[in-house]
Amino acid sequence: MRYLALLAALSMPVVAFLTMRGAFGPDTGTVSDRYPTLLAAAGYAFAIWGLIFLLDIAYGGWQLTRDRRPRRERIAPVATAGFVLTAAWMPVFSMGWFVAAWAIIVAALACLLYCAITLSQARRAWPGQAVFAWLPLSLHAGWLSLAAFLNTAQLIVAHGWLSTAVQLPWSLALLGGAAALLLLANLVMRGNIPYVAAAVWGLVALYVEQSASPLDGARITAIAALLLALVLLVQCTWLRWTRDVPPMGVKA
Repeated sequence: MRYLALLAALSMPVVAFLTMRGAFGPDTGTVSDRYPTLLAAAGYAFAIWGLIFLLDIAYGGWQLTRDRRPRRERIAPVATAGFVLTAAWMPVFSMGWFVAAWAIIVAALACLLYCAITLSQARRAWPGQAVFAWLPLSLHAGWLSLAAFLNTAQLIVAHGWLSTAVQLPWSLALLGGAAALLLLANLVMRGNIPYVAAAVWGLVALYVEQSASPLDGARITAIAALLLALVLLVQCTWLRWTRDVPPMGVKA
């Protein structure tokens, strides 16, 4: 499993490169542009994947060290599954298999969020845990917690399941679902900074994109996204300030 974690982490940037080169069909940006939604983020937001891939590879390399602890052993297969699912999402989405892509991103989210929560609730940290496990897996989980809802919006538009002319009601409902997940997960993790940072990065990019969008309801969606980003920041600050036990179980 130690080697599988590293191989899975390395597979993500490799598949991303092949996807951008059109190996599986149009790149993900081109596919997304075909189905405009009120929950689309500005293109620069996806640069976060470069940092996520780099940190996940560092986690995979750290898994090769000899120190084997029960909690570390427990999250390793789940994190590996999350990496494999993340890699699989890219070609599946490029090929236009939107239902399958949605199922994959939700499964990847479940895996990475489990890892982030497990590590955040650890009573005692072991050497390297914060830098090589908690940070990369929390950042990955935070981005997927928002991306899964953006993907849901594209699924709805691609299949015409709800109105594409009047997107505001169901878009706000999805944003409300994202808010519930993000706030609850952050509460359980007692203020997870990289998790919140990834989500806020995406929400601000959502605000930027929708502020200039011609779609009806875009301005309202943009404001709602910005408000959610602010609420997340306030919640995280409050949780970090008032916590009895630090997220990594390390006494100040």
